Amino acid sequence: MNRIEIFGLAGIPEVAPGDDLASIIVSTAARDEVTALQDGDVLVVTQKVVSKAENRLVPIDPTNPTSHKTLVEQESVRVLRRRGDLVISETAHGFVCANAGIDLSNVARGQAALLPADPDRSARRIRDGIRGKAGVEVAVVVSDTFGRAWRRGVVDVAIGCAGVAAIVDLRGSTDSFGRELQVTEVAIADELAAAAELVMGKATGIPVAILRGIDRAWLRDSSVRGELVRAPGEDLFR
Repeated sequence: MNRIEIFGLAGIPEVAPGDDLASIIVSTAARDEVTALQDGDVLVVTQKVVSKAENRLVPIDPTNPTSHKTLVEQESVRVLRRRGDLVISETAHGFVCANAGIDLSNVARGQAALLPADPDRSARRIRDGIRGKAGVEVAVVVSDTFGRAWRRGVVDVAIGCAGVAAIVDLRGSTDSFGRELQVTEVAIADELAAAAELVMGKATGIPVAILRGIDRAWLRDSSVRGELVRAPGEDLFR
C-alpha cells in the first residue's frame, strides 16, 4: 500500500438529537459516484455530530463564559492539573484531556456538548447501520481534537472505532536493516483520525471523511478503550 485517498463528505445537514447518522451518511455519500461507499472504506466521524445525534447536549448559561465548569467536574473521574480556567482531567472513558472533552464550539449558544457515553459503541452503531442500509462493509472511527502534553497545537485522535485496528503491533517484525522491532506499536486509528481532519477542518461544516485504500490487514474488530487507552499501571506520568 502506497496510496490512500481521503474525501471530505460535504453536504451533511445539521444533525439533531435522534437523527440516524448512518442513514445521513449513506444518502449523502450516494450523491456522488466518487464518494459512494465501498467495501473497505474507513469513515471518520467527528465527535460533535455523534454527540448531537445521541443527545449528549447540556444547557448552560450563555451569559456566563465559565458556566460549563460544573459539567467538567461532573464528567471527570479525576482532575490531574489546573491552570486558571483550564482543567486537565481523566474521563470515565479513560481519556486524559482538557475540560473532560466538553466542547462549546459548533453547537447552539447556550449548549455544551459532552463526549459520547461509549464512543466505541457509537462507532459500531454507525458501522452496523451503514451495513444494513447500503450493504457495504466499512470501518468507522469517531474522532475528537486533543492537545498533546509535550507539543503545542491540537490534533484529531480516535476516541472510538469499529472494524479497524486501533493499534497495529509491529513487535517481532524487522526493519529495513533486518533488526527486530521490540516496542513499535502504531496507533493506526489516531493516524486515520488526524489524516481525515485535513479535509474536514474546524469550521467547514464537513463532519465526515472517507479514507479509501488502507491496508485490508488493518480491518478487524477493535476498540479504542481496549487498545489505545493506556492502563494506569503502564502510565509513567499520572
